[in-house]
Amino acid sequence: MTKVSLAAALAGVFAATPAIAEDSMVIQVKRMSMETAAAVAKAAVDACREKGIQIGVTVVDRDGIAQAVLRDTIAPTITVPISQGKAYAAVMFNVATSELADRANTPIGRVPGVIMSAGGVPIQVGGALLGGVGVSGAPSGDTDQECAQKGVDAVQTDLEMAG
Repeated sequence: MTKVSLAAALAGVFAATPAIAEDSMVIQVKRMSMETAAAVAKAAVDACREKGIQIGVTVVDRDGIAQAVLRDTIAPTITVPISQGKAYAAVMFNVATSELADRANTPIGRVPGVIMSAGGVPIQVGGALLGGVGVSGAPSGDTDQECAQKGVDAVQTDLEMAG
């Protein structure tokens, strides 16, 4: 690309920038209520209880901060930090953590607090990321993820109606 065509391209970008900046000086962010987070957590626990499994579950907001944490009666205490790490990874990458397994043994997978094994799913409505839910305690990550998804499914219709 010549200097003239590069300059012309940059001029076009900068000419469009003020319009974009004016439209986005304030960004509205959707947030999940505490009651919704608690409902997701409870539904995930109930889904695993139906399978005879005791779990820990954490629901985080869009920033990865815990909003609701439950540990079933005899679930090991380690399920809580693991569930939080899965929820955090799901919201930070905006995908189910089962999709991150190939990245778990990379430098990004070793970041403290990020757990890239199955059991975490994002919570979305209308394309907006609201948070994530992570489950730990089942014999397999796939079962953790099923229970996490059941938690989201329990509120999804209401979220869509509200969103």
